[in-house]
Amino acid sequence: MGGGLFELRLKAAEGIARVFYCTVVGRRIVFLHQFVKKTEKTAHKELEIARQRMKEVMYG
Repeated sequence: MGGGLFELRLKAAEGIARVFYCTVVGRRIVFLHQFVKKTEKTAHKELEIARQRMKEVMYG
């Protein structure tokens, strides 16, 4: 997704779930936002939520 933001894709009976995550110093993985994707394209608001949370994790 760029800028240190990554995406995990999970298939389930309900559909395809997406989880945005980042890595932090100390080898920690922080899951920032998850949702069930129902359209072809990832919604802009979902990506913005993850980016805002990543800023909070990185910079306090």
